[in-house]
Amino acid sequence: MAENYSHRMGQKKIRVQAKDGTALAFKPVKVQMQRHEFLFGAGMFDAVAYASGEMKEPAHREAFEQSFEKWQALMNNATLPFYWGGFEPEEGKPRTAQVMAGAKFLKERGVTLKGHPLCWHTGCADWLMKYSNAEIIRKQVERIKRDVLDFAGAIDMWDVINEVVIMPVFDKYDNAVTRICKELGRVKTVKTMFDAARETNPDAKLLINDFNLSQSYQILIDGCLNSGVPIDEIGLQTHMHQGYMGIDRLEEVLARYEVFGLPLHFTEITLTSGIIMPPEIVDLNDYKNDDWQTTPEFEDRQAREFTEMYEILFAHPLVCTAYSWSFTDGGWLNAPAGLLRKDGSAKPAYDALYELIRGKWWTDTEVVTDENGEAIVEGFCGDYKLTCLDTEFDLALRKGQLDGVKTIIV
Repeated sequence: MAENYSHRMGQKKIRVQAKDGTALAFKPVKVQMQRHEFLFGAGMFDAVAYASGEMKEPAHREAFEQSFEKWQALMNNATLPFYWGGFEPEEGKPRTAQVMAGAKFLKERGVTLKGHPLCWHTGCADWLMKYSNAEIIRKQVERIKRDVLDFAGAIDMWDVINEVVIMPVFDKYDNAVTRICKELGRVKTVKTMFDAARETNPDAKLLINDFNLSQSYQILIDGCLNSGVPIDEIGLQTHMHQGYMGIDRLEEVLARYEVFGLPLHFTEITLTSGIIMPPEIVDLNDYKNDDWQTTPEFEDRQAREFTEMYEILFAHPLVCTAYSWSFTDGGWLNAPAGLLRKDGSAKPAYDALYELIRGKWWTDTEVVTDENGEAIVEGFCGDYKLTCLDTEFDLALRKGQLDGVKTIIV
């Protein structure tokens, strides 16, 4: 696959001048990237326990700080947990303060946040089961409005509804959300939840998200868009515990969902560095392996797979996010699916992504002003620190911003 990153590049004309307006000709300007516009993310749920004080053991706090340092060297996007059963285990007592502490901790460090999810049948609050369907719908809408409002400004990106394709036919256990989805139907359920989120925060980015990447999801999205559901981005889960999907399958998925012309958000990427889950497992949650180990051989495989997949995603003009669901081994399903081992050491996959994100796709250069004190700054879209004559200033580099001049006074 030929690499083409022109859609990831931006440029801006700058003019450097003295306080009296004199143009500063032939002056070097150091251009240092600080943060990508493209969202690279990985699991960071532990930030909630750390920032809220629930993580009390000094050893655990130290381990978190060390892993977060590695995380921040690569990532600029984090998902925070809003699973209703865990977020509000007792009706009327949501964990707003605890999650907000985590959100503020990350936000202050320049991290873009997403809440996950506002509506989902799995992990739903058990206390909803005592209510009628009409009351469940009302409470679900109220929940969305409450949390979207409470976190506005801290979290302005949401997985509004999760895994709708299976939602009305989910039969592993009874739950409140499957009940209302059976009654309303998929499209009306999605529209009800999205309308509540959009009404509450008109500027938020709202996602639909699913692991079923077949034509069924495509048909659902088409039906939702035709019904006026305000979907901003399409969330695509790619949990590959049973093996890497490969180039052909990945390009098939991209082709299926690019037809909508919406940004594509790869929300949950999982590639393991251990044995592959047997193919006969239908529900990944049914696989139990308490001793799922990472190995050097499989770590090399994981690094190659991450590299190939991320190069394809970064090259696609509609993909806006690539999010590795686990940052450290031993998370969901105890899988060795992280970029770090359980002891916090970096795996080859971490190093491979570092070479891409902070090497191949990073801009660190210098430009020199012309006789008019002007220069063109060009690089990967993102946030920059520019330095001229010991004076620092910020620049946001975005595609298509050549028009106009940013004046710098030193």
